[in-house]
Amino acid sequence: MVTIVRIVVEGGNGGNGVISFRHEKYVPRGGPDGGNGGHGGDVVLEANSGAEIELLKQRRKFVAENGAHGGSHNKHGRRGKDLVIPVPMGTMVFTEDVVGECLIADLVAEGEHIVVAKGGAGGLGNARFATSVKQAPEIATLGEVGEKRLLTLKLNLLTDICIIGMTNSGKSTLLSAISQARPKIADYPFTTRQPVLGVMQDIKHDFVVAEIPAIAPDAHLGKGLGNEFLCHVERTKMIVYLLDGTSPASGDDLGMLERELSLYNSNLLHKPKIVAINKIDLPQVQARLPEFKQIFAPLGAPFFCVSATAGCGIVELTGKAVEMLKGTSETGGMGASPQIAIFRPRAKR
Repeated sequence: MVTIVRIVVEGGNGGNGVISFRHEKYVPRGGPDGGNGGHGGDVVLEANSGAEIELLKQRRKFVAENGAHGGSHNKHGRRGKDLVIPVPMGTMVFTEDVVGECLIADLVAEGEHIVVAKGGAGGLGNARFATSVKQAPEIATLGEVGEKRLLTLKLNLLTDICIIGMTNSGKSTLLSAISQARPKIADYPFTTRQPVLGVMQDIKHDFVVAEIPAIAPDAHLGKGLGNEFLCHVERTKMIVYLLDGTSPASGDDLGMLERELSLYNSNLLHKPKIVAINKIDLPQVQARLPEFKQIFAPLGAPFFCVSATAGCGIVELTGKAVEMLKGTSETGGMGASPQIAIFRPRAKR
């Protein structure tokens, strides 16, 4: 899943105004009747639940339709059609300026939209220049050039739960156990190379769950797959830390994961969390239950021992997750997030 795409957008050029005079039988001294050019089309970004940001990478340049030129008999040129580009919900739109990138919109809801490149105004025909003094003007103006901008689109997924863990901790298996998602599952490291989404269903609500590619020690230095995918954790409501029960140092594994999140964005540590030890169906892991309770119970976060493969403890885990998510919604809390000024366009009515 591409998370950053750079595109060029251009509004359509305005149509030219024309110089024309009436030439009709029995109409002496026909006056000016040159029409105006049409306005160029705008380029619009619109949030759409079915959009894929990867498709934008295949094109890179988007130009709206030009306005038509004016005509005689005071005919105005047709306005150019707007170019509407669908983008996934959660797309942040940045524009380049002299000081760097500037956030101009955060499209988080279905139908939210923003004009990112305005079309040029149409030129004026000579009929607009007629006065009582100058009744036969031979003046018309050209249409204006459409606005051109370089944009950077960054996708930050809008999710309810993010599953985070190290390699082979069973994240993909857990995602498939609690949702209808079917991620790739294998017994080698870094099976998941892109965030995978699933939907966890409750009686009255559906919750979006994301599996984030494995975090390795020193991911912030580029080790493993790096930490670029942690941007998708920034707007999740809750984090599930999934630990491998066969690891000899599960407590250290949790510390490493939280350290990498903190180095990426310290606010991520303030989000509600659940700690889950996986592979409890294995005898050697079952024997370590007292050890796990001693390590993780004092942390204060809900703690579960589960088997994503056998389904053990999954109902309890998801039940607690739903309870926490509903509590978060009622209080309006979604964990700490960076305080930045964001323009949020209104959805279409």
